Amino acid sequence: MRAEPGGESSRPAVSADGSAVSAALCNKHCDARDPAAATSDRVPVTASLYGRSIALHLSDNDVMGWASIDNGQAGDQTWLDRSFDGGRTWASGSKLGTTAIPAGRTGWRSQMYNVDDWNSGGIGALRACGKAGDRAEIACTGWARVDWNAGSRSKAAATALMMNYDRGSGKFAGWWTSATALTSLIDNIRISHMPSYRYAIANTYDKLRTAEGGDFTNSYLDDTGWWGLAWVAAYDLTGDRRYLDTARKDADHMAAYWTDKCGGGVQWATDKAYKNAITNELYIQLNAALHNRLPGDTTYLQRAKTGWDWFRNSGMINSGNTVNDGLRDDCTNNGDTTWTYNQGVILAALAELNRATGDASLLDRARTLADASTTSAYLNPGGTLHEPYEPDGTGCTSDGDSFKGAYVRGLGLLNKALPDRPYSAYLDRQADTAYAKNRNSLDQYGPHWAGPRTVTGNGCQHSALDLMNAAEDS
Repeated sequence: MRAEPGGESSRPAVSADGSAVSAALCNKHCDARDPAAATSDRVPVTASLYGRSIALHLSDNDVMGWASIDNGQAGDQTWLDRSFDGGRTWASGSKLGTTAIPAGRTGWRSQMYNVDDWNSGGIGALRACGKAGDRAEIACTGWARVDWNAGSRSKAAATALMMNYDRGSGKFAGWWTSATALTSLIDNIRISHMPSYRYAIANTYDKLRTAEGGDFTNSYLDDTGWWGLAWVAAYDLTGDRRYLDTARKDADHMAAYWTDKCGGGVQWATDKAYKNAITNELYIQLNAALHNRLPGDTTYLQRAKTGWDWFRNSGMINSGNTVNDGLRDDCTNNGDTTWTYNQGVILAALAELNRATGDASLLDRARTLADASTTSAYLNPGGTLHEPYEPDGTGCTSDGDSFKGAYVRGLGLLNKALPDRPYSAYLDRQADTAYAKNRNSLDQYGPHWAGPRTVTGNGCQHSALDLMNAAEDS
């Protein structure tokens, strides 16, 4: 989180009645500042209770907010809650600035409190709450934050994603989904030029490099591929060679499990002989990417070319030019679900391999595949991308919640490689729909881009960030 020098020194915060509240935060200003000093007043969310109007006010430049209650009577209360995990908990910031309407008035407001904690990197959110003085019930607005680090759709989505980031562990959520989330964040830093969350790259690397099998390998070869591509992206952004060296180790780990079953291909896991699409798509992309960043390389280029030759002849690409999940034991297409990520990663792989070889036929084939997936009524009911399985009950933590992000990321990379940018309109339409129908006041997204927004979590959030990145970069 960006910290500004020159703010006020820390001092204890007190409520209007003089009672102590949680320890004051000091950024540009310290907690418990008079709203009369606010440089602006934006009201993103409101609530009502027994005729009272409760509002959250934000002063974007001050990076602070306050609560108000109106149409009430003496004794009605209002206060702020502050959360540093996207509104999941707020015990450390409960009932900030609790105050009551004084005698002879029908409305009142709390003092101003900081949204973020720049000293600890806490990315915060506020909500306003209130209650009638003679009743027990309370009402609260939705959570919202200032536009600090949220000046565009993608920046706002990145900031909401970082509310899920655990600095202590270096993870966003699960293992491979942390890799895809990190990649979406790195892409956003590159596209939006917002460096505020750049610290997460080195932190994740340092915290997790010795986890699992070491150097971001584990028994699932597709997991290793996701991490390898994350470190390629990190290298591109930072120039730090250790990230590229780790990506090489990841590619080499995958290559060790290329087997003769079904004529070739990398198996799904070290102990699972299943040949599936995603593992081999990632293998092609990672090896082509390494070749494009290693002068004089021949090894990674040959792996990528051999991988594509095997994949295109494997039968996993069906007659409709969409990609099924994998191969049966008899090496025929298993007819399993055409997950969105299987339609997208291959596009990125072919774009990267075209860059390595200059073979225009690779882009022609990628365009054929992209045309099939972007026009598929099965994948785009009503014109909006939909994962074949989009549950609400997982809280956006299932593997599938990350799939659409990988799809639009791959489509965006292909789109940039084509001079006519044929998929810009598709990406813009998806982004406009998700922004309008699947977003809350905190710029958190759920699984259903066409709406309604139901739940949120890492997979849904980084997928939405991938979408906003791809649309802005198109």
